[in-house]
Amino acid sequence: MRSWLFVVVFLPVLCSWRPGTAAPEDKRPHVVIVSSEDEYKTEETLPVFARDHLEKQFRVTVVLADPKDRTRLVGGEAIDSADVLLLSVRRRPLVEADLARVKKYLAAGKPLVAIRTSSHAFAVRAGDKAPDGTAQWPEFDRDVLGGNYQGHYGAGMATTVRVVSDVKHPILKGVRTEPFAVGTTLYKTSPLAAGATVLMTGTVEGKAAEPVAWVRERPGGGKVFYTSLGGVPDFKDPAVTTLLANGVRWAAGVE
Repeated sequence: MRSWLFVVVFLPVLCSWRPGTAAPEDKRPHVVIVSSEDEYKTEETLPVFARDHLEKQFRVTVVLADPKDRTRLVGGEAIDSADVLLLSVRRRPLVEADLARVKKYLAAGKPLVAIRTSSHAFAVRAGDKAPDGTAQWPEFDRDVLGGNYQGHYGAGMATTVRVVSDVKHPILKGVRTEPFAVGTTLYKTSPLAAGATVLMTGTVEGKAAEPVAWVRERPGGGKVFYTSLGGVPDFKDPAVTTLLANGVRWAAGVE
């Protein structure tokens, strides 16, 4: 119950729009945040991030997993009116209607911002069985994000990230250019799909660099910004919150 109660408290402050209500006078782009994971507390960090970095330019709706059935999204119909979808999901097959809603949004060529565990959002681990009545999307990382998630390095291996020096992109505006440490493990994501532009890489000692943030345009149309950052410590770092806020603005076409 903790996740749903948190949103009930926060949404009146954070959001000017909720499913089932109309706000025709509010012309701000609509960002829908979908958080459905049990690892990184993004049901808490993302609403605070949105309040601090997005609400002046966007109206925001937060959609969480149903605490009684984690394969369902509470308020998932908000996705239908989203201008930008911000996704934080981890190994969560969804009831068919909810996953179909996400697929319909993306099929319309609308933009996607995704963080951390969204690289393995809608499929269980190999060998595990999805709950009855749910649908999986194991190709989401490859076909939508353009990634290649193959696990991550151990928690004891310090991760250093850095901006790709020869890339100029609006998402990098205001992000410090010198290397900096982050508190989350480094994902193994290479090689990326053709056409992806890497904005930031990460390294652990003795291993090759891995892409940490990139952009691409999906084959059927639609902007994608993904970063494997997004753990609790990352939201305390201005470089990471600036990167993510810029990613939402870029996806929405907002200065």
